[in-house]
Amino acid sequence: MDANDPIRRRIVINVDTPGAGGQAYRARGKSRRWPKILAIFLIMIFVVILAGVVAAFLWWRHFQSTPAYSIAVIIDAAQRNDMATFEKQIDDEKIAQSMINDVRQKAADRYGITLSGTVQKQIDTLVPSILPRLKDTIHQEVAKEIKELASKSEPKPFILVALAVPTLVTITSEGDKSKAIAPLPNRKIELALERNGDLWKVTEVKDDVLLERVVDSVMKDLPAIGAAEVGDTLLKALTKPKKRK
Repeated sequence: MDANDPIRRRIVINVDTPGAGGQAYRARGKSRRWPKILAIFLIMIFVVILAGVVAAFLWWRHFQSTPAYSIAVIIDAAQRNDMATFEKQIDDEKIAQSMINDVRQKAADRYGITLSGTVQKQIDTLVPSILPRLKDTIHQEVAKEIKELASKSEPKPFILVALAVPTLVTITSEGDKSKAIAPLPNRKIELALERNGDLWKVTEVKDDVLLERVVDSVMKDLPAIGAAEVGDTLLKALTKPKKRK
């Protein structure tokens, strides 16, 4: 066959680089797989982020039903001086009712040995009768207490306040009732909370400083301590039957 035959000139065998065609095919195959691997990797990242967002949402929804969340709302409202929100979290009626006996006892204790039966009756009658005014006083004093607690840190976004509450307050819960102990300089405040729908409301406040302030306001309507003894002695003298000569 003639060497110049066109058919023979078309057949070319590369004997210098054996397998070059296979390597090129494999390289093309690898280049095609990278986009798929990258896509799978991105999908996995998206799934992880989505799972994290869902978990955070579910945790936040649960946290909103806890006493810690309500305490965070109270502290945040105190920092922003938002009394409307603050009042929603405070049950003035129950707080006042829980303090009546302590206020009555503390008021009597201030008279010490000068306490007479007359003054004791006045205390027993007066304290329940001034309950409406007592509620206002307690409301103001509780607001001061919470502001004092809130002043331990600079005002922060609510989410940061909420996350910080477990480090500021010790909370124990049992059913629909809870207790929170908040430390202040040289003393502690104890709050009792009760579930109220989706909220937890403060129903009792135990703090010696708060109690003394409330008693101070009550004492204004009671006889002066020195005058109480003199007045009672004078009353007895005037009502004492005279001896016949």
